[in-house]
Amino acid sequence: MKFGKRLKQQMQETLPGWRDKFLSYKELKQLVRQISSSPTQSNGSLGYGKAEKEFVYLLNNEIEKFNAFFMEQEEDFVIRHKELQQRIQRVVDKWGQNGSQASEANYKDEMAKIRKDIVDFHGEMVLLVNYSNVNYTGLAKILKKYDKRTGGLLRLPFIQKVLQQPFFTTDLISKLVKECESTIEAVFPAEDGKKTKEPKQTITVAEEGIFRNTVAALQTMQDIRRGSSTYGHFSLPPLNLPDSDLTQSIQLNSPIPII
Repeated sequence: MKFGKRLKQQMQETLPGWRDKFLSYKELKQLVRQISSSPTQSNGSLGYGKAEKEFVYLLNNEIEKFNAFFMEQEEDFVIRHKELQQRIQRVVDKWGQNGSQASEANYKDEMAKIRKDIVDFHGEMVLLVNYSNVNYTGLAKILKKYDKRTGGLLRLPFIQKVLQQPFFTTDLISKLVKECESTIEAVFPAEDGKKTKEPKQTITVAEEGIFRNTVAALQTMQDIRRGSSTYGHFSLPPLNLPDSDLTQSIQLNSPIPII
């Protein structure tokens, strides 16, 4: 699948409020086509320099857009992560076995709600990592196209700049993803071999929502980070998914258990 179509598909499969935050790939591609097809835009001419400045200006605007959105989401995720930890502790202190108002029924009910919120939260963070991957890949591809069609040399210096941008730096989000998975495994351990009369509540991948979007994001990340005949210096490394029950259930299984 060509990147333009993949990007369009990814925008459709992400959260509605995120759809206008992705790379304006089509507009940039049209500008490259206009520059390369104009007989007056020969390398070294005044017109070529002006066109190159316009292209760089548009790219810089896109990067500012990515950074503003990414940092806003990152800040929100830090706050939400802390709030989820506090919610768990409040439930334990109040309804837990040694709580002030110990109640097994209330404890299970409240913890089930928290677990679903944690899985939602995990999915949104995966979407943000994917957002970073997709937009970086789009920039690398449009810069490659620009250099190839115009004879310019923008890709290397521009990508070196991109690698220092907040939207490309996903270390904090990756850390939160791992902590989220550790919380799931510690607070909601799998009950292997234990039978229950109550049916498991599930959400299927086919349903609209964060789960379906997360599956699509994981697949996209695997595709764009997989080594291929076009893999090169500017490509992202192959995706190394964390070996956790939560990631494996989202990646591979349908329906996805949430209790």
